[in-house]
Amino acid sequence: MAVTEEAVLAALKRVEDPELHRDVISLGMIKDVKVSAGTVSLTLVLTTPACPVRQKFESDVRTAVAAIPGVTGVNLATTAQVRSVRSFDQQSIPGIRNVIAIASGKGGVGKTTVSVNLAVALAKDGAKVGLMDADIYGPNVPLMMGLGSLPPMRDQRIVPAENFGVKVMSMGFLVKPAEAVIWRGPMLHGAINKFLKEVEWGDLDYLLCDLPPGTGDVQLSLCQVISMSGALIVTTPQDVALLDVRKSISMFEKVKVPILGVVENMSSFICPHCSKSTDIFSKGGGARAAEELKIPFLGEVPLVPEVREGSDSGHPITLTHPDSPAAKAFVEIARKLAGQVSILAAQEQEHLKSAWKV
Repeated sequence: MAVTEEAVLAALKRVEDPELHRDVISLGMIKDVKVSAGTVSLTLVLTTPACPVRQKFESDVRTAVAAIPGVTGVNLATTAQVRSVRSFDQQSIPGIRNVIAIASGKGGVGKTTVSVNLAVALAKDGAKVGLMDADIYGPNVPLMMGLGSLPPMRDQRIVPAENFGVKVMSMGFLVKPAEAVIWRGPMLHGAINKFLKEVEWGDLDYLLCDLPPGTGDVQLSLCQVISMSGALIVTTPQDVALLDVRKSISMFEKVKVPILGVVENMSSFICPHCSKSTDIFSKGGGARAAEELKIPFLGEVPLVPEVREGSDSGHPITLTHPDSPAAKAFVEIARKLAGQVSILAAQEQEHLKSAWKV
């Protein structure tokens, strides 16, 4: 029995994206279908290279095609094309598909450490990633990324520094290490605008913006200058931090920025000698807050000495100790974060289609 392209497409209509809850054909995720003497060749186009369910996707596609009568072999290639959440917004920056705010209601929760490791994890998975250090008063990203200076300007535009596959811009490149930045709101707004629009970011799937703690001028400026795909909230387990999570979420809701999820950092301390886990800051508060506020809980990161060592040395734990519990947590959270962006992008696409029909 001859296998046809139509039969392949019909079989794949039964394969559903577990996050988007739609079939891969209607989502446009199947390309280049070819049939030759019983062998089917095709390409699966994921919505992100950091797809959290990549292996299941590939397995489901192979199984569906192999079950077609007459099929003797399946050649599956997998690629990715990241979609923008707000692709038609006038505040979007050409070349940057998604801008993600990494925020916290209070200081001391390890937000910059989370930002750096998520950026590196996304880049390791094959995504094109930028990291903007918007914490103007405490710019620590260059140290944590092992960077000391910016490259020369090109055509009157700032060229970001780059390491570990991540493009980086920070006030830390522009001031001396011991020099304090003492600026009021308008100057902060100007710096954020410059970092976004006068930096040669190039082609990016994700630009992560490491925000200062709280709900101040920088957060408001970022929302005014550019349309963000969403915000990720970082917290620690104790009640004091969780109270501030609610304030941070409330701010983003008021400026109509979707909440992509909550991450609980320093969820427990893992002893390097006996591997015993100790809940220094309580346990499970991030998950409880996410459930109460009806937003996704993306995971928890344990506290291990290698996290601090990597931050101080400029070698993120995601790279130096990939098999450690903390590194594995960062990778899983990065993939879930990318998945949430894909879900929002698909929802916006459906909304636009509905609007056009009306």
